Formats: sequence, C-alpha cells, structure tokens
Amino acid sequence: MRIQIDHATTYAYDRAARFIIQRLRLTPRSSEAQQVRNWSVETDVDARLRRSEDAFGNIVHTLYTEQPTQGLTVRVTGEVITSDTGGVVPPDQETLSPLVFLRDTPLTRPEKLISVFASEFSAHPPLDRMHRLMAAIHGSVAFEVGVTTPTHTAGEVLALGRGVCQDHAHVFIACARQTGVPARYVSGHLLRRDTEDQEAAHAWAEAWIEGLGWVGFDPANGVCPTDRYVRVATGLDYLGAAPVRGASYGGGGESLAVRLSVRDADVQQRQQQA
Repeated sequence: MRIQIDHATTYAYDRAARFIIQRLRLTPRSSEAQQVRNWSVETDVDARLRRSEDAFGNIVHTLYTEQPTQGLTVRVTGEVITSDTGGVVPPDQETLSPLVFLRDTPLTRPEKLISVFASEFSAHPPLDRMHRLMAAIHGSVAFEVGVTTPTHTAGEVLALGRGVCQDHAHVFIACARQTGVPARYVSGHLLRRDTEDQEAAHAWAEAWIEGLGWVGFDPANGVCPTDRYVRVATGLDYLGAAPVRGASYGGGGESLAVRLSVRDADVQQRQQQA
C-alpha cells in the first residue's frame, strides 16, 4: 500500500521566543515492512536541523533557532510503501535487548489496579495473553479526546476508563510488563477508512514474543497493525517516542496546532485519472 503523509505542527507565541530547541521524531525508517520515499522535514523559519539516531534506533532531528521567533511550523511530507506482516515487526532494526523494555517508567509504573487487571491474563501463553489483554483494554477504556493529558499514568487511565490511543498503549505496556512480557510504545500513523484528515498521529504498542520477535498490538482499535500502519518511533513510553518535544526560552504564552493528512496514494491517483 502507498501511503502519503503530510504532517504540520505549528507553535505560536504571545511574545517572540528568544531561542527554541526541539527534538523531532517524525521520520520513519525503511524496513522489510515499509519503504520510505521522498521524505522531507522543513520549517518556515531560519533554523538549524541536525539529524542523528537515538538509543532506540529512532531517526531524530534536533531543531535550533538562533533569533527571536514569533511562530514556528515544522512540516513533514513523504510517501511510505507498506506491506502486511500480520503484526510481526521485521528484525532488521533492533539495537537493544528486549529485556530493556521490562523497565517501568513513571507513566507505566505497576500501580495496584494495573497489577490486578494484568493478573487476569497471566495464566495464558504469552501470545494469547497479549491478544486477550488487547481486547480487554479495548473494551475497558473508551476512546475519548480531551479527558486525559500526557502526564496521566496507565493506572489513572484504567481507573478513569477513558482516554486516547496514547493512553491505551500505556495501559497495555504496563500490564504486559507486569506479566513478564517486554513491551514498548510506538508512535506512527494510521490510514483510516473514514477520513484522511486527522487531529494527531497514532500510537500503539509492541510486545516481545519468543519465537516471533516484536509483535504489534493496537488496543485503541482492538487489532494488530496491518499495512495501513506506518511505524515512526519507539520508546519505553510516550516521552521516548513523542513526535515533537522541546522548549522555548524568553517567549510569552504558547499555543499549538496540528494538521495531519494520511492518504491512500493509489486511490488518490485513480481519482485524479478518472
């Protein structure tokens, strides 16, 4: 499948920021499951972009501005050709032992409710356990925008029973680790069937299954990833894979707007030729 992505993040400041630094995890890597084409990262201000790779193997661009800035837009565009691997991640990008992903973080710490919820599935074999866990989270945590923040922990989300894809992923990761299964956070994009325009990027989780390797689970939608998914970055939790993280200095109040379009390039081409 050919998926076209156009993703713009815009910051506006009440007073010009003297200096801005951001770490951008917006660029996917090519693998056996996805081939990245014509990918670009651009800004609408005079800024430096330095490309590197973090400890998790993610492509990172560090952005610096060196003059007062009233507003900033970071835009990424490109095309990715994907294939359906049944949720199994090709093992060609791994830089760390799966055991690293048994570590708890403040967002995925094993709170009591997480421990109780996870214990319901511990008797099942690991792959079956993860499928059951995904289905249970999908049924227990309703998708609702605006009721959580990036600081909500997995336990708080499970108690609330509502959240967004980031929250579903954190609950899954916390529960998987509680049962001894390494799990990690994934940020990326989902080609939806109902709309091209979206409010934010997508997030899901991956669990390490002996004999298979890393396998994706999307508890927000109750499915394993298909060729409609584009993987961009991974981490222990949201903070390690967030598309944009950074700080500004010397400015006033900050506002944020995101514009995202995820399109089926083949469908678009047929429509243009009709």
